[in-house]
Amino acid sequence: MVQTDFGGPDVVQLQRVPEPEPGAGELLVQVGACALNRLDVIQRRGPAVIPGFSLPHIAGMDIAGTVTGRAEGVTTVVEGSRVVIDPTLGCGSCMQCRADKRGYCSHARIIGGNSPGGLAELVAVPADAAVPVPDDVALAEAAALPTAWATAWHAVHCVGHVAPGDCVVVQAGASAVGLAAIQLIKRAGATVVAVASTATKLSDAIAAGADLGVRNDEDLPQAIATFTHGAGADMVLDHVGAETWDSSLGALAIGGRLVMLGNISGDRVGFSLADVYHRGLRLLGAGAYSADDFQTALRVCFENDLRLPTAGEFGLEDLPDAWDAVEARDTVGKVIVLP
Repeated sequence: MVQTDFGGPDVVQLQRVPEPEPGAGELLVQVGACALNRLDVIQRRGPAVIPGFSLPHIAGMDIAGTVTGRAEGVTTVVEGSRVVIDPTLGCGSCMQCRADKRGYCSHARIIGGNSPGGLAELVAVPADAAVPVPDDVALAEAAALPTAWATAWHAVHCVGHVAPGDCVVVQAGASAVGLAAIQLIKRAGATVVAVASTATKLSDAIAAGADLGVRNDEDLPQAIATFTHGAGADMVLDHVGAETWDSSLGALAIGGRLVMLGNISGDRVGFSLADVYHRGLRLLGAGAYSADDFQTALRVCFENDLRLPTAGEFGLEDLPDAWDAVEARDTVGKVIVLP
């Protein structure tokens, strides 16, 4: 499915293009399933937000499939292997890449973001970006994991440093990142309060392990104060941004930490500096996950049978319907495209 302009679903059309050839260190992967992300919608509408984006473009970041070819010299992955792909690539030689921070590489490539992605039958990817998929995990299940799971792992463990006994608030608790975070936080021995817009979404968050659900239109700081007997939350995970900023700060305990990993509702906020420093709050930007984060997150997921729900499965030619499912506010779980 090739994007040739910016706009609605009609700017992406089914085309026959040359078969990709794996370059040095790369694999050729037959795509079994590709999950859509909100970034795919943003870049389709335009303007593009990832540097290096150009048209025509093949989107699709979260890919699971079967290896059908290898470049000469690639021995770490054999043909026939079922794999899931880390979409974040770096130049491999800059200071950030050498420090396993390729998400900060100034020349980073993002599969499906600024290089050809998984909304196709075949895709060429670096061999070191491939993680084996266990035999008992369907490719559609595996494709639901990469971006959401690695992002949640990085925020919860590498930045937020969740600890047993913590009380953690997860804003947008029924989103893919939110549902992944809930499972990781519970696995770490902490308590989770999920925030969502509807009773149905709260039910999904509680099914994922949340101990309490709070609707967006409720007084979150008061609900947390009641739930914690006045103590407040040790940590809040927030990828919503401007709309939830005040409630996230207000819910924190003395010395609490706000982990920020998104701004889907707006990028600019105002707050009291005195409130932050007098209460000893820590404002932490989650930033980009590392290659090691990705490998660890997916391994933990597979070993502990952790999953994300699927909101629907669509054929490649039904991509407009898949876009609609992604953009629907009542959708819970990942939207999967099956080439």
